[in-house]
Amino acid sequence: MRAMGPWDASEVDLADGVDRLDLGALRVTPMEGIEVQVQVDESTGQVSQLTFGRPDGGVQVQPYAAPKSGGLWEDIRGQIRSSINASGGLVEEAQGSFGPELRAQVRPADGGNQLQPARFVGIDGPRWFLRAVFLGAAAQPGAAADALETMVRGIVVVRGHEAMPVGSPIVLRLPQAT
Repeated sequence: MRAMGPWDASEVDLADGVDRLDLGALRVTPMEGIEVQVQVDESTGQVSQLTFGRPDGGVQVQPYAAPKSGGLWEDIRGQIRSSINASGGLVEEAQGSFGPELRAQVRPADGGNQLQPARFVGIDGPRWFLRAVFLGAAAQPGAAADALETMVRGIVVVRGHEAMPVGSPIVLRLPQAT
């Protein structure tokens, strides 16, 4: 359900005067009250993760190369479901505003036992796939989810024309200083 975004670079005039952060594969329109955070892998210097955060929740986004035919989200949902079940979490598939999504209770990365809500969303675009993981209050319906979904819908994916293996991350980078 991409009729309301996120967008492919071929669908948007990137010189339209909208102030977007250039993160390489993604162009992001900042919104008041939402921080854009990048995590850099210290060993490679590459941006490893992009997070949009609010005090009550966040969403992690990552673009991947996909086949022209699309459909990568169908395969990835099964992998995510299996991983969550194997780690002792709970997961169910539901219909959301982006289409099929996984609503889950997952173990925190720090190894704690308290399950935390998470919502996994996948958006298939032309030769790209965008994964979004909504955390905290954004994993449930409400103001946090609405604001962060708006951020995700405003993303422009710049896939490029080079050949890439299906499922490989599309390179993100730190924004250039202006």
